[in-house]
Amino acid sequence: MVNRNSETYYSYGKLLLTGEYVILDGAKGLALPTKLGQSLKVTFNQNFNGIYWKSYDHSGDLWYENKFDFDHIKKVLKSNAQDKISIRILQIFNAILQLNPNFFNDKNGIFIETFLEFDRLWGLGTSSTLINNLANWAKVDAYQLLALTFGGSGYDIACAQHKNPIAYQIKNSNKIIETVDFNPPFKSNLYFVYLNQKQNSRSGIAHYRTQQKNISLIEDISNITESILSTKTLSEFNQLIQQHEKLISKAIYLPTIQDTHFSDFDGQIKSLGAWGGDFVLASCFENPSNYFKNKGFEVVLDYNELIN
Repeated sequence: MVNRNSETYYSYGKLLLTGEYVILDGAKGLALPTKLGQSLKVTFNQNFNGIYWKSYDHSGDLWYENKFDFDHIKKVLKSNAQDKISIRILQIFNAILQLNPNFFNDKNGIFIETFLEFDRLWGLGTSSTLINNLANWAKVDAYQLLALTFGGSGYDIACAQHKNPIAYQIKNSNKIIETVDFNPPFKSNLYFVYLNQKQNSRSGIAHYRTQQKNISLIEDISNITESILSTKTLSEFNQLIQQHEKLISKAIYLPTIQDTHFSDFDGQIKSLGAWGGDFVLASCFENPSNYFKNKGFEVVLDYNELIN
């Protein structure tokens, strides 16, 4: 809280180290909140009626701007908004009203500013950090707001709300979130590489949902997560993430990213989250920056740059 007329909220970004896709069916996953996140500032202004929205990227440049009047918030389908971002924001406001019908009743002019700390194309949680920040402002449940808008397992909301690594699992529709001590002695050998393309996690989830639920796969992935939390050597860690990749590859009928793009890599590579985009984890004994940059992948971050 800055003053009576201004409120600020902050959420952490996310990476899912283990459990992708299968976390939807109850597998335990290891999720890593990132040092980089997104803040949202709300200022109340009596000079106009509605919501004036500005979004700034990690460089401080304005990348989105629009004004919404309160009538359009309650009539999403009749809105004159043409672009996908504006339509999505209106849908989020509409979902907020489903959860808190009177939220906008006593509001006049609202000035919203969002500030990203990471490249919005990286897939570190542009949407989940926004949902969590808006939920905190509107005093609604962030998981319910996510379900009404973007969907998904909710691990990204858990990351938004936690600074340190967590184990995340859904059991009988209940979310089990546990802060874990994931601070491996080999973390200096772990790197995150951006694949130059934003992957739509919803399409990946939809593809996974076409497959039959596999109880043994859920157990296997959960066991790998538990083993990774206790492993002390890079070699053992590499074996575990290789096993994880093979299991997911078989489950979704897609080859691993290492087989398709990095078969000559001296180490182990693991997809993170939705396969085929965003970041991958590279685990190796030597700094792999030159290897990936020679293949056209310029963004290579070491573990300590990205993870608390």
